[in-house]
Amino acid sequence: MTAPRPKDLTLSIDVGTGSVRAALVSADGAILAIAAVEQHQIVPAFGWAEQAVEGWWQGVTQSIRAVLDKVPDAVHRVAMICACGQMHGTVLVDEAGRPTRAHAPLWNDKRTVGLVTAYEAAHPSGDYLGLSGNPATPAWPGFKLAWLRDHDPSAFSRAAHVLMPKDFINLRLTGAVAMDRGDASCSFLMDPATGAWSSVMAASLGLDTSKLPPIREGLDIIGLVTPEAAAATGLLAGTPVLVGGADYPMALYGSGVCRPGLASDVTGTSCILTVIAERPLLDPEICNVATIEGHWGPFVLLETGGDAVRWARRAFHQNRIGYDAVVAEAAQARPGCDGLFFLPYLSGERLGQHRNARAQYFGLAAAHGLPELERATLEGVAFAAARHLSIMEDAAGRRVERVVASGGGAKTELWLRIKASVYDRPILVPAEPECGVVGCAAMAQTAAGRFGSLDEAAAAMVRYAAEVPPEPAWADTYRRMQPLFDRLYRSAQAFYGDLDALAAANAAPQSPAGH
Repeated sequence: MTAPRPKDLTLSIDVGTGSVRAALVSADGAILAIAAVEQHQIVPAFGWAEQAVEGWWQGVTQSIRAVLDKVPDAVHRVAMICACGQMHGTVLVDEAGRPTRAHAPLWNDKRTVGLVTAYEAAHPSGDYLGLSGNPATPAWPGFKLAWLRDHDPSAFSRAAHVLMPKDFINLRLTGAVAMDRGDASCSFLMDPATGAWSSVMAASLGLDTSKLPPIREGLDIIGLVTPEAAAATGLLAGTPVLVGGADYPMALYGSGVCRPGLASDVTGTSCILTVIAERPLLDPEICNVATIEGHWGPFVLLETGGDAVRWARRAFHQNRIGYDAVVAEAAQARPGCDGLFFLPYLSGERLGQHRNARAQYFGLAAAHGLPELERATLEGVAFAAARHLSIMEDAAGRRVERVVASGGGAKTELWLRIKASVYDRPILVPAEPECGVVGCAAMAQTAAGRFGSLDEAAAAMVRYAAEVPPEPAWADTYRRMQPLFDRLYRSAQAFYGDLDALAAANAAPQSPAGH
């Protein structure tokens, strides 16, 4: 009699903006195989960003088949499937699960700016922060739904359900509809106190909750792989699929940031600072996402993170040198750059009254050169991020012990040393950069019974490659500089409206001379 095959693998799916990925992960957290299928953004108008909904499913089927082919007998060894995905991508499907709109507006789609501005004018933040858990922003699906209702009424009226990207994949895998608490918490439509859809918030946007799916825990089994999905992916029909989670809280969990006292710094194009708290932090400058393990993740996003280095490379070197060379040049300057500051608001700000913020250098002197300009750029992002960290610590009433760094910025040693010294606390770097994949695997292993809790799974499966401590002398310098950076931030705001007016006047057609 043949012994039953061990169910020792989990399958992680990550529906990202740049690619859809699948990965087979062993019971001890090792990624045995990973495959990606590139995804493209569609930009039908300035400020819009969409993706083809069916493209995600095609990417999932191709990437799953690719990893199953790489690991012996993998299809029989998969115990559980868990997906995560980009947040806020608003998918409309009919009763049969077919998209009523081929393209879904994404997290970075700004077509709802007018709706958000009107909402903020009509509703003081104190009226809705406690009911939504979040300030108003164009990213939230609540505003996207209102736009779709007004501008694509046919697709909106035919829709039976509103889903996020990973929920659409779960629907295709199992035929079942649900949304996890993380995605729901950043919809502008969920009551953070009850964890249920808010009829009050929906009504404030002229919506109702009839199209919103059930909110379920990420550890719940949403369903089993259907025969149709098995034929498309190569998986075994009947394989359990979890509700899963949104990609950002899943990456927090997969980096070990899953208890109060820990914070996350994810620096890619932007820089997102997140702390773990027992409750949402209700402040107009702070967003809140429900975390995988049941806490909350208050976060603040700095629009310009790694993009500041990209800008410096282009502006100072016309892209003739690589990023490593830019950083090496920055390392030649002394910490603090002899009193040179950089305010890194090249793309404005996400929240608040100054989305039209600008960047600037302050304190330039004749002795400053390129190394100082480049190091000040790195330091400026760190000062801005530290300002965000301080806002969240003040709101939480608790100091963060350690920061876990991930994203492209975590690969730059100088920047990690600068940030550790500006934050004045150690920075940990995960050994496995695919934190979302690890998070999905840890959740799946917990659901499969290998671990007694999500915290236990994270402790066993998340490892760190390095700990970067603050440099005492640098930290002393930066401690004196941070208050001045904060004052510069506040005082600069008085000029942004004038800059807008000046730019508008310069862009206006000029009358011919003498007329």
